[in-house]
Amino acid sequence: MESPFGFETLFHLGPVPISRAVVTTWGIMAALVLISWLGLRRARPDGGPVQTVLEILVGTIEDQIRAILQRDPGPYLPLLGTLFLFVVSANLSAILPGVKAPTSRIETPAALGLIVFLSIHWFGLKVQGLGGYLGHFLKPNPFLLPLTLLSEFTRILSLMVRLFGNMMSHELILAILIYLAGFILPVPFMLLGVLIGVIQAYIFTILATVYIGAAVGAVET
Repeated sequence: MESPFGFETLFHLGPVPISRAVVTTWGIMAALVLISWLGLRRARPDGGPVQTVLEILVGTIEDQIRAILQRDPGPYLPLLGTLFLFVVSANLSAILPGVKAPTSRIETPAALGLIVFLSIHWFGLKVQGLGGYLGHFLKPNPFLLPLTLLSEFTRILSLMVRLFGNMMSHELILAILIYLAGFILPVPFMLLGVLIGVIQAYIFTILATVYIGAAVGAVET
């Protein structure tokens, strides 16, 4: 098994190398867009099973955001809902033959962490304004400003490393078991991997929601 820190280039777009993880990510995004379009292109009150599943999923995510932020989830639902759907799809993509979960490669969790980092400050500035948002960095004590700024980076780093570490370690253990015991014994571990993938997507989204909530003044961290 190659290093999860490596960069497996498949082809180039001009001078830009495109890795396997990026291609898999594009495939997952295309699949999510297609499923959403097929399920909602003829939305109606008595929609089909795909529409029903999507409505339940969106409603559940909406309730979770509302419970954490204690405010209208509408402005945050597109970002956080998309994050959850993508992360859970990326985590579970490893069950497909020949597909490696892009979240088990360092560049994908790093990109997701960067998206969350930028979103935190975007929503903070949008809700509190420039003065109010910059002022919260001085609380509870202006002398703690360096530590406050450091915490902004470390919590995003921990978010990235948590997702990457769990998915990479599961993929590594599964590869070792297949090598030692063939394809039958690892089946329970593959089922466990499905559960791990869903839980990690949930944790990633909930933590992103909490961090955004802290930026907009909805929750304390």
